[in-house]
Amino acid sequence: MDYQAHLASPPGLSFLPGAATGANMQLIKGDRGGMLSMSDDSVMMKQVQATHAPDGREVDVAPLLHLVEDILNRATLQVEPPLLVRKKAGQAHAEMEEKNHQISYSIVLDALSYVIDRISCEIAYKALGGADAHGTTITILETLTSFQWDAKLVMTLAAFALHYGEFWLLAQIYSSNQLAKSMAILKQLPTILEHSGPLKPRFDALNKLIKAILEVTRSVVKFKELPPSYISQDVPALSAAMAHVPAAVYWTVRAIVACANQITLLTTMGHEYALTTTESWELSTLEHKLTNIHEHMRKELATCHQHIDEKRSLEEYKMLVDMFEMIHIDNMKVLKSLIYSKDDMQPLVDGSTKRRVSIEVLRRKNVLLLILDLNISNDELAILEQIYNESRLHATRLDSQYEVVWVPLVDPSIQWTDAMQTKFDSLQSTMPWYTVQHPSLIRKAVVKFVREQWHFRNKPILVVLDPQGKVVSPNAIHMMWIWGSNAFPFTSRREEDLWNTEAWKLELLVDGIDPMILNWIKEGKYIFLYGGDDVEWVRKFTNSARAVASAARIPLEMVYVGKSSKREAIRRVLATITVEKLSYFWQDLTMIWFFWTRLESMLFSKIQLGKIDDHDPMMQEIKKLLSYDKEGGWAVLSNGSNIISNGHGNTVLTTLIEYDLWKEHIPVKGFDLSFDEHHKKIHGVTYPCCRFEFPNTAGRIPESMRCPECHRTMEKYTTFLCCHDVGNPHEPSLF
Repeated sequence: MDYQAHLASPPGLSFLPGAATGANMQLIKGDRGGMLSMSDDSVMMKQVQATHAPDGREVDVAPLLHLVEDILNRATLQVEPPLLVRKKAGQAHAEMEEKNHQISYSIVLDALSYVIDRISCEIAYKALGGADAHGTTITILETLTSFQWDAKLVMTLAAFALHYGEFWLLAQIYSSNQLAKSMAILKQLPTILEHSGPLKPRFDALNKLIKAILEVTRSVVKFKELPPSYISQDVPALSAAMAHVPAAVYWTVRAIVACANQITLLTTMGHEYALTTTESWELSTLEHKLTNIHEHMRKELATCHQHIDEKRSLEEYKMLVDMFEMIHIDNMKVLKSLIYSKDDMQPLVDGSTKRRVSIEVLRRKNVLLLILDLNISNDELAILEQIYNESRLHATRLDSQYEVVWVPLVDPSIQWTDAMQTKFDSLQSTMPWYTVQHPSLIRKAVVKFVREQWHFRNKPILVVLDPQGKVVSPNAIHMMWIWGSNAFPFTSRREEDLWNTEAWKLELLVDGIDPMILNWIKEGKYIFLYGGDDVEWVRKFTNSARAVASAARIPLEMVYVGKSSKREAIRRVLATITVEKLSYFWQDLTMIWFFWTRLESMLFSKIQLGKIDDHDPMMQEIKKLLSYDKEGGWAVLSNGSNIISNGHGNTVLTTLIEYDLWKEHIPVKGFDLSFDEHHKKIHGVTYPCCRFEFPNTAGRIPESMRCPECHRTMEKYTTFLCCHDVGNPHEPSLF
């Protein structure tokens, strides 16, 4: 349906009983008043546009509209429910607001009261004289020719409110006030109210139409209030909407005239005046028409607001980018820009007391922004909480003083639901650190900034701000997993320093996970760390390793550490290991998760530092191990802390099975070197190059990477997989 045509002529308007047809406007009169039938919509709109000659003055009609709304809300036969309910935050706030409104009313009424009185008289005079509604509407618009469209509409509505408000004021107080009683008798109000039952349909129709009038009026005013710095007439959404405003104003003024006619006729002719079929049809048709107009304007207004929000978000985004390039005396400006900039509420919740607190609690502190959505795993949360609580035990140490703040980042385009609220409340209640009070406080521009500048991809990141608000690490989550609170102050420089102290030792892989393995290391035992989800391979590997250890007379321990994914498969392997007593294993799957998370964090830490392809033997071994995990079984053999061999399951198992081929070298070269030399021969012949998989949730992904086996640049492919192809999509894995 063409919107302009629909605005100009409501459905059925040209088909009143007895309506004439033809090329020109036809006026159809009922008992009193009438409706306009138009065969040429453009004729009417030209007539409306001809009344519009604004002189450039700008009138702030918002205070006047507020006053008119208050009058119309209270002036109704049906006190409950009102047309509009306004809630105030408290009596003191209400009194202050009312005082401010009083000042605004005085200013606007000083300038407009004469014109409003004139229109009020015009409406009453035309109603008594039986003038047609179209003619009265055009006369009103001509009287207001020098005003903008929104001012024309609000001033006409104010003129109507004078009559309508007086009518119902007398109706409400005539029984308690003698002056009101005498005036009410003059207007026949007692008699009208005595017959309010039969008149109820008339007042119901008026109430519906007045509600529609208010809705359209608010929409017109809202269009005028749109900030010109963010949207202008050359924007299609606004230009299309403004093209419809003249027709919307015409039909709304026309509806106001119809309502005024009804009140005037009641007070002059009394309750015996019956609502004619034509007048009843007029009220319902105008109400239907204004409802349609409001719906169209509501959609256009939403489009305009979307345009404004996008421009504001872009402006805010640029401001955030600039802010993080500046030097600040403390971190308050940065934190307020990210979390909540106003001072009218306390935006944080203290995890220890569960009370609301101000951002001031973070002033000049090292702040770790824990950025994640609502899908953090229980494992991630449990380990983070353990590390955080351990750091609190040493809170008196200067090098462990930092605060964590959960910044819940939720896609602003997604409708917030009760289920999401329940999940958020549950997460917030378990966190011991500070949390942002609600995700709605995080603005769209901040979401864009975090995703584009800090590479957040739905996996938790830990952005570190120093006491001046400077980013000293774009993501310290990897440091947190690898070194815990020992990584304080979690800067990129600290990350490099920690790597410089590390070596390819077994402690690097299992530190902080299982003290039993650390005891084996101290005792100088041989240790096999192994993993995979093939039960048959696990059985062959453990039996072969035990047989070789017995033949070589070496103390051997074996630890099954699972895989980085496929938890159900891991549980099946654990069940077999338990029944057949194949080796030691971690019964708590969180420990298995943490092992792989730390290992993957080592890779991502190097990626973040830009050193993934440096000549670093330790990192080559870590990359190999992560690649083997994708191919099946694998094993790492160490003698105490010294790692002897790191290989794929097939090559390690073959080395064990072929023990008789290399056992004679043991007396000369020792078990360690003999095993390693034979494994390298097999590996060099049978094992292909490595592969890695990076999901789009991984955040920073390297542009290129060298194979740890052949050292050539690896080829990159983009693969789209159903979540069922990669196991449980909610498993806490980076791969």
